[in-house]
Amino acid sequence: MSVRKEGRRTQADRRARTRNALLEAAARGLSTYGYGNLALEWVASEAGYTRGALYHQFANKEELALAVVKWVEETWADEVGRPAAETADPVEALLATARGHAVYCRRDVAQVMRKLWAEFAGRDHPVGQAIAEIFEGLVTECAGRVAAGRASGAIPPGPPPQETALAYLGTLEGLVSHLAGHVPHDVVLVERAIRGVLGLPPSDPPTEVPA
Repeated sequence: MSVRKEGRRTQADRRARTRNALLEAAARGLSTYGYGNLALEWVASEAGYTRGALYHQFANKEELALAVVKWVEETWADEVGRPAAETADPVEALLATARGHAVYCRRDVAQVMRKLWAEFAGRDHPVGQAIAEIFEGLVTECAGRVAAGRASGAIPPGPPPQETALAYLGTLEGLVSHLAGHVPHDVVLVERAIRGVLGLPPSDPPTEVPA
């Protein structure tokens, strides 16, 4: 490999590391302070970079917030969504998603989507639109799994899949927002609540997750 190519790769690696550090810091800040109260100087300092380094990566706070939404979507998919989708059983996929989400929300960036949605819901803003699209996709996916579970008889009859999916996601997000970090009770209680929403009996024996 030529010195020039090696230099370009090293520069690209440094840029990627800088970007990831800034995204993680911004995610922590948004999760704690929300969009309106987030200062870009704080993000840069928290990540260990200058404000100039931040502006070299992101033009403004809106662009940074959109990148954080995308980053959270991708990390959630890697840690929660895709592992849950590996099972062909729709009921287990729904339960695995709930358990995985509770574990994901033990990290200090867990409130990002909730905070941003609270600030931008109902507003014609790119950040709110991005979160709405993600939520709509999750509703569709959950409703499909509910319908499949009903068709197989694994989930008992109940409200339509769309409404059940909304209840599933609302219950999951509401509980996790209060139980985040309460290990291992967060996972245990989330699964119990989701089983109730789906009309499933309690797990026997109850799910246990190591701290």
